[in-house]
Amino acid sequence: MTALELDQRRLATLAAWTTFVAGDPLTAPVRPEILDSWTRAGASVDPGVGHAPLADESETDSLWRGSPLQVAVARVEDELRRTAEDGDLVLAVTDPETRVLWTYGGRVMRRRAESVNFVAGGRWDDTSVGTNALDLANRLDRPAMVFSAEHYAPIVHNWVCWAAPLHDPVSGAQLGVIDLSTTWDRTHPIGLATARVLARLVEQALPRTDLYRDAARRGASDTEEADRPGLVLGLLGTAEACVDGRRLLLNRRQTEILALLALHPDGLSLDQLHAMLYGDHAVTFSTLKAEVSHLRQALSGQLASRPYRLLMPVATDVEDVLGLVRRGRVGAAVEAYGGDLLPGTESPALVEMGEYVAVALREALLADPQPDAVLGYVERAPYDTAVLEACLAQLARQGRDRHPAAPLLKARLAVAGG
Repeated sequence: MTALELDQRRLATLAAWTTFVAGDPLTAPVRPEILDSWTRAGASVDPGVGHAPLADESETDSLWRGSPLQVAVARVEDELRRTAEDGDLVLAVTDPETRVLWTYGGRVMRRRAESVNFVAGGRWDDTSVGTNALDLANRLDRPAMVFSAEHYAPIVHNWVCWAAPLHDPVSGAQLGVIDLSTTWDRTHPIGLATARVLARLVEQALPRTDLYRDAARRGASDTEEADRPGLVLGLLGTAEACVDGRRLLLNRRQTEILALLALHPDGLSLDQLHAMLYGDHAVTFSTLKAEVSHLRQALSGQLASRPYRLLMPVATDVEDVLGLVRRGRVGAAVEAYGGDLLPGTESPALVEMGEYVAVALREALLADPQPDAVLGYVERAPYDTAVLEACLAQLARQGRDRHPAAPLLKARLAVAGG
């Protein structure tokens, strides 16, 4: 959309808003969800409102601290901050009542956000501060955009906001929304898509300790304890680190360092750790030492130097999966496999380990393509036709063409091949 078209759109929304506030019949079309929200806001919000009301600071902090959303945001905070800074946006994460729990803004938008209480504790439901994308996405449970004077309160008529709901990937419960906001003249068609992508990023980073422990419990022998003391580290799919049942709040780089140390129990020198973590990237040793220092603090000192190694029992889902493969328990290995090892990592050593685990599991399935295990596997690798074909071929050789899984396997193969 050109600058002229954007300005015409802004003027049209402003004219509609002015007509609505004056109580006159609307002559310009307004989206139904906007009109509905204006009506809700008009019953309780003064159009001259200067800022959003603030919830109790200690209550908000208590709600945020240690919550699943805080854990997830901490894991992907580097990506969120980069998005905000590159686009001069302000990002916000809310609870289901549209109370802001966390924000981060680029230089210009940060100041504008603070001036209207678009900060932690700010109440941005439409009955507190009027129509906005955060409220729409939360209330309608779908991505939403609000442009310029579609906002009910003039304090944000110069804004455009895109928001997408956040859901627990296990229960499906709505946890709140993530919102991106900037000035109306910087409206871009990919704004809503970006909100969706960031929502997915946060959802994938949500802690799933219970799921991992269930998988470990299924994969453990009868004499093994599922809830082992020390460090329990999930790396496959969504990362999760717990020490004696206590979740650790780590950024992505610290999680990668922890993963490397957990997978090398004899320890690593500074040079080895640097090479495994950064490869050829020009990163100073002092940067690595600072990350290790933060990690040591999170581990209450249970991280030795020279070499760097963990001073506690360690259990990882990587070792669980590989152990199950070694014992020929392919179905249990698939069940314990949460997905790629730290998706998106640029650590050469972790990329290599992730490929090793994925190939080992795949080869085990090709050698013993149990139908239920294959169906579980293709949920994560839907286009691996070789595994599907191997399973169907084995069923045919065994005269088990009428196996209950056969139609599902054939359907998967047809979709993958199409």
